[in-house]
Amino acid sequence: MTVIGRARLRSSGYGRQYEKREDRSTVSDSGVRTDRRTNLASVGAVASALAASSCCLPLFPFVAAAGIAGFSALLATLRPYLLGASALLIGYGFYQSRRAKQCSCRPSLVSTILLWTSGAIVVVMIIFPQAIAALLAG
Repeated sequence: MTVIGRARLRSSGYGRQYEKREDRSTVSDSGVRTDRRTNLASVGAVASALAASSCCLPLFPFVAAAGIAGFSALLATLRPYLLGASALLIGYGFYQSRRAKQCSCRPSLVSTILLWTSGAIVVVMIIFPQAIAALLAG
């Protein structure tokens, strides 16, 4: 069918029944057609089997702990940048709060409490990092 013929079929509303329909199935390595729902069900079955075996074979918690340990090592190297970014963002929050008071828009009590609490937490983390680490460790 030519391009003009397809355009006429689409404009007249009959294009869907004459066009080639593409299905959402894919062909696997073995030559069997699989649907996306079938693939999702397979992944779900494997995930549930791993979750069920975590009580007897604690493989997943060990892998997760190793991943978290590696991520904490990355965060330790990024700590100065993250603290600087949080100080800048909290400073911007105080600036916005001050600007809201100048425009006769009073910030809510909850946002004021959250802003001051987060500011206090960041200041304590900057001044006493070892004390906080000892407190969190136990």
